[in-house]
Amino acid sequence: FIQMLRSAKKRDVLELLRRAPEEMRPFIVEAAVAAQSVACLAALSDFLDFSKEPKSLLEKFLYAAAFSPRPSGELLRLVLDKLAGKQLAPEIWETGIVAMGSLVGKLCQQKLCGLQEVERGVETILRGLRGAQEEPEVVIHLLALGNAALPETLPTLLGHAEEGPTTVTTTAISALRQFPAQHISSKVKRAMRRIFHEKRKSYEKTCRLAAAEILLDNHPSPMDVINILLATKEMETEMATLLLLKVRSSLHAHHHPARKIMKDIMGDPRLNNYNFFSKAGISSSFSGPLTVTQDLLSTFGLDLLFLEGGFLRKSISEFSLLSHGRRLRAAQVTIEAQGMESMMGENTSDGEEEPELMAGMSVIFFDVQLRPIVFFQGYTDLMAKVLLSSGEPTSVVKGNLLLMDHHQVIPLQSGLQVTIKLQGGLGLDISADMDMSIWEQELKTGMNTRGSLAMDFQAELDSSFLQATLRSQTEVETSIHFDTMLRLSSSPVLMCLQLREEQVSYR
Repeated sequence: FIQMLRSAKKRDVLELLRRAPEEMRPFIVEAAVAAQSVACLAALSDFLDFSKEPKSLLEKFLYAAAFSPRPSGELLRLVLDKLAGKQLAPEIWETGIVAMGSLVGKLCQQKLCGLQEVERGVETILRGLRGAQEEPEVVIHLLALGNAALPETLPTLLGHAEEGPTTVTTTAISALRQFPAQHISSKVKRAMRRIFHEKRKSYEKTCRLAAAEILLDNHPSPMDVINILLATKEMETEMATLLLLKVRSSLHAHHHPARKIMKDIMGDPRLNNYNFFSKAGISSSFSGPLTVTQDLLSTFGLDLLFLEGGFLRKSISEFSLLSHGRRLRAAQVTIEAQGMESMMGENTSDGEEEPELMAGMSVIFFDVQLRPIVFFQGYTDLMAKVLLSSGEPTSVVKGNLLLMDHHQVIPLQSGLQVTIKLQGGLGLDISADMDMSIWEQELKTGMNTRGSLAMDFQAELDSSFLQATLRSQTEVETSIHFDTMLRLSSSPVLMCLQLREEQVSYR
């Protein structure tokens, strides 16, 4: 369909969009964004009216742009023009800002940072951040900077990480984790040390843990590792348990950049002893390989941080791909609940501000941070959701994405030429739901990820006396479900975790 659209005229694409049945329009919009021809982008510009079109269709367009493997300056200009100076629904505006950050980052990876559209995109995000009044606005702009991962924005992110309230600090540190290791400089590490060791002010436990992760995952110095281990002595049990398990799992991971340093440090019995590693918390951290080949390592990691009373504070499940020194976060899903201490009659730690009651979810997919989903915010909202719950899962992202688009002509020694084309498309559906029963005192969360990958490879030799074509098509389908259930009526809180993976079909 993409190949067909690339040779179509603007009026034909426009006619197709206007006449297509409503349920087919999202698919055509995604294909037109993937095609990225001048005609397709012009047709989309005429067809998409951001003040009229349904929100679902506009989100499809923006996410298709954000995931584009090799976006053009024209695609970024189209997104900028559609978002400029309009009164938009909050979800569309947030998705647009996040998509803008992704497009800016990918264009800079193609050495196109000097484009006028890129400069305009960066200025739009930074101006929006400077003018943001509400916390959610600040968060969205910081996520966009994380997607862009431009070294010149590091001072801005560090400022928000150190000075902002809890949510802003967590978001800024999360954005810093999007940067490649070469940009995590000594200045960034000094800021992370100040946050972890609380040199300037006290920070919420999730902020401190995130700062420690940046230090441990980016070629740490032996002193950093030792200081983090020593600091666990003064921490509450759950936080210390999670951090010690992180250190231990990095020892077993052959690909971890800190593995050699950890092994040397663990040779010291003053640090590697029962007294240190016998924290009796229920928080856990696990990371292990799923697939190992000569060129690729895929890993699955799961972090669960509990409160002292047994309530789940934060869960992070992550699938990563490592190949030839590069790391790609294929999928990372964070489910977070805060402010539950007051509901359960627990007290917050000394020096910590009492957080607002909130539960939400954040997803990174193929290194693109999506717009966060809020399940409920505040006690009134929680009660409304409990009483009016439809039982339907919340869709995080659903659609079709072009992941690979490669075209190459190879001259052979014989003087003949071979043309190679490779395209890879992904159909994806990620949804999540949270169900809280006040009467039965149960909390259930579920995350469902369904995906199908199709790859089309073609090698063609064409000359006046010889024609030959080699073609290969591959399809893979799978789905993964991650469910949690907490029974709050018992003490300690009972919890059930289930990770289900359906049979992978491969053709």
